Formats: sequence, structure tokens, C-alpha cells
Amino acid sequence: MAHGGAFRQDDDKEACMKKGLHQDITGVILVGGKSRRMGRDKAFLQIAGKPLFEPVFDLLRESFTRVVLVGDRAERFTGYNLPVLPDIYPGSALGGLYTALYHAETEHIFVSACDLPFPSREILLKLCSLREGFDAVVPSTARGLEPLFAVYAKSCLEPIRVLLESGNFCAYAYYPQIRVRYVTEEELNHFGRSGKSFVNVNTPEEFEKIRKEECT
Repeated sequence: MAHGGAFRQDDDKEACMKKGLHQDITGVILVGGKSRRMGRDKAFLQIAGKPLFEPVFDLLRESFTRVVLVGDRAERFTGYNLPVLPDIYPGSALGGLYTALYHAETEHIFVSACDLPFPSREILLKLCSLREGFDAVVPSTARGLEPLFAVYAKSCLEPIRVLLESGNFCAYAYYPQIRVRYVTEEELNHFGRSGKSFVNVNTPEEFEKIRKEECT
């Protein structure tokens, strides 16, 4: 039996490798936002007949063997068969990142917000490929830093905890204390419309604009 179990584990590992799945990175989707500016739950807004949350979910499921959600109201995601981790420090994306790192069984996580209609697998894989020797791998575009489509190591836990305990919830205020690999727009441009990959939805106006683009 032991031999058979080992054989199945090897088969599972080989299958994951063939599919291009990362076994040493946990995929994380932050779903704890209050959607105050939107006025309703962003994760389940419908775009092209699918909840807004699903493009990110599909991307992470295609990229990692482990995928978890971080946030409250776990009953919203009952049909997705995913663990939902309640925030240790509720109320901010930074707290969600801390929760994900704290519970991760892997050294690295890839974290994404739940409201990205056009996430790019090519960019995700590029970011993951640069993680060695760094505590974080973060896109830096003309719009600014993109801390919620990025790679983080467990070494970020302590500086994040200190920041949260101080009452500072800025998603990147601790970056000067860690080794960050900033990935420039020039490095991402050959993946096509890279800027579109970081578009998120915060207001009804933004949602309506994106919805119309998808329908035309």
C-alpha cells in the first residue's frame, strides 16, 4: 500500500508539472473588501455572464496546485470548493496579505485582488519566475505599484505585522524594509496590453465602462 501511495503521489506531481502548475507557490485571492464605493459585492458583479471574481479564480486554478480565499462571509463561495480564511487583521488588503502568508504551507504566495476582469497568466508566470532572492516581486507601471497582483515570501510577515500593529494599512509602506524586485512596464510590454491586466473595478461607473467594452 505504501508503495502504491507513493506511486500515486509521483503521478500527481508529474501531472501538475505537465499542466504547468506551481506546487511551491500558493495562489491567494483577497475577497474581504467591503465594496463601499461600489455599493454592492464586487466579487459577484456580472461581466459577460460570469461573476467578476471568476477570471482571477480561473487563472489561479490554472497556475497553482493550492488556491485559497482570504476574507469574510465564506458562505458566498460555498460552490467553489475552496478554503476561505478569515482575516487575522480585518479591514484592509494588507491584513488579507498577512493572513495569507501566515497560513500558507508554501514559502511564497501569489496574491490577487478579486476584481481584475483581465488578469494575465503570462504576467503571473513572469512574476513568479523572478521570486528567487527576493521577498516580493511587484509590477511597477505608469499607474504606480501593483501590490495586489504580486508575489510575496513568508519573510514579509514580520514587517507587515509591525505595520498593521502601528495602525498603518498601506499595502506597500513596508517595502523599504524588504528586498523587492520591481518589474517595470518595459519588461511587461511584450505580453501585449499589460496595462489592461491591472485594471480593477471600484465604482459603478468603472464597472459599467468595462461591462460595455466586453459586450461590444
